[in-house]
Amino acid sequence: MEDIRISVLMGIYNCSSTLVEALDSLYTQTYKGFKVILCDDGSTDNTYEIALEYSRTHRNIVLLKNERNLGLNLTLNKCLEYADTEYCARMDGDDISLPTRFEKEIAFLDSHPEFDIVSCPMSHFDESGIWRNGKAIEYPQNTDFKYCAPFCHAPCMVRKKAYDKVGGYSTHPSMRRGQDYYLWYKMYKEGMRGYNIQEILYMMRDDKNAIKRRSVKTRLKGVKMHWEIIRGLKIKYPYLIIFISLSKILVPSFLVPVLRKLKK
Repeated sequence: MEDIRISVLMGIYNCSSTLVEALDSLYTQTYKGFKVILCDDGSTDNTYEIALEYSRTHRNIVLLKNERNLGLNLTLNKCLEYADTEYCARMDGDDISLPTRFEKEIAFLDSHPEFDIVSCPMSHFDESGIWRNGKAIEYPQNTDFKYCAPFCHAPCMVRKKAYDKVGGYSTHPSMRRGQDYYLWYKMYKEGMRGYNIQEILYMMRDDKNAIKRRSVKTRLKGVKMHWEIIRGLKIKYPYLIIFISLSKILVPSFLVPVLRKLKK
């Protein structure tokens, strides 16, 4: 058996219908040296019971539980407290990791000590199948933060020491969304760097219309974070950035997905 070198961080919430498929995708990985840290974030369905049953048949699962819903940032920090491996990988309870994901990500970090983050683009799918194949900048620089996070969160693998250096995920209530964007910002501000493998190794279960349902208040928090990141990384303010920021608040919800595509 391979040495355990990866802790998989999974905050799970009301994903009873998809959790087994997500976990099964981990156990079909070609790289086997990992453990799974599951934390149920106050689910109101039987997510925790499914996770508990799974933990009884898989010895490399650590199962935690929040008594109430705390949000992904606090839940992942709780998972990090139990991570004692060189690397941490993310995974969500409704997604699928393709079989060679861990093998390729750990091989990259092992052979490139100058990088602390590795991720990849994702396929987006729903009940009708794959509706979008994403792309990712291979070597993100500070300026690539100007529109959005330069790494997909769910398929990432990160050195544990990098998490430790920035204190994990930010816990401010405004970080319940966008915790990954702010995490990458903190790491880049400390001089760390990341890489995107130019291959889809992860499938995200994604409702095409989810972004339309975000409230104005949620969008406003995102804009505030966006501007803090731009200022913190000393990125110049082209008019397009200003326009996109304002669009997140002022433009009707049905147009937001269109603008997201245009900004790339």
